[in-house]
Amino acid sequence: MMAAARFTIEELAHRAGSSTRNIRNYQTRGLLPPPQVVNRVGWYDEDHLARLRLIGRLQEQGYSLAAIAHLCRAWEEGQSLADLLGFARALAEPWSEDAPEKLTLADLADLFADADPSLRQRAVELGLLVPEEDGFRVPIPGAVRAGAELVAVGVPVSAALDEFEDLRGDAERIAARFVALYFDHVWTPFVDEGMPPERLPEMTEALQRMRPLATMAVVSVLAAEMERAVAAAAAEHLVSDTPSGAEAS
Repeated sequence: MMAAARFTIEELAHRAGSSTRNIRNYQTRGLLPPPQVVNRVGWYDEDHLARLRLIGRLQEQGYSLAAIAHLCRAWEEGQSLADLLGFARALAEPWSEDAPEKLTLADLADLFADADPSLRQRAVELGLLVPEEDGFRVPIPGAVRAGAELVAVGVPVSAALDEFEDLRGDAERIAARFVALYFDHVWTPFVDEGMPPERLPEMTEALQRMRPLATMAVVSVLAAEMERAVAAAAAEHLVSDTPSGAEAS
């Protein structure tokens, strides 16, 4: 059996995208349990990480630290802290198996041969590439691979980057709508009922069920629209692009 992961306060802050100052503040306010102290070193575990991520997500939704502290106390008193952490883990789970990768300059040259170096900076600005000491971290490898395929069939790198920028804007709006479906119709009624601890597992299950639904709906609708658009464009171009002499022959 693998040993349970444990972190120093600095490691916990890095993993959660927070700061040591915030962590100490959360402990003082009762939002975060104290660490296990061994030889004067405080050690945190996965439950601390899950709780810290939950605090961050709730703050993003507009909850004050006082409200979050009240929520945590209510669940602890209801002896359903495990349910709270289960919800936190559901929030923190990645929504895709497209895990970040690393690419070197040589890798990029292979994928995008003869590309203008200035376009690499644009890819950095768009968040497709994150510079590191020995190359680049790629947060969304699928997008980079799709871009490489577009370039391979003749689409300029600049046009592929334009499309990514537009696509991300479209995806942000779609994601916001699906998130609103959950929080408006599932979470808000739960809040209106006073956030009963015994119903938290339902919130977790609903959130987990939302994961494949958004992707399923987008892929299905996009596929249908692609079929329609390709058929319409092909018909239009076959007529307009046919040489005038070809019709007579």
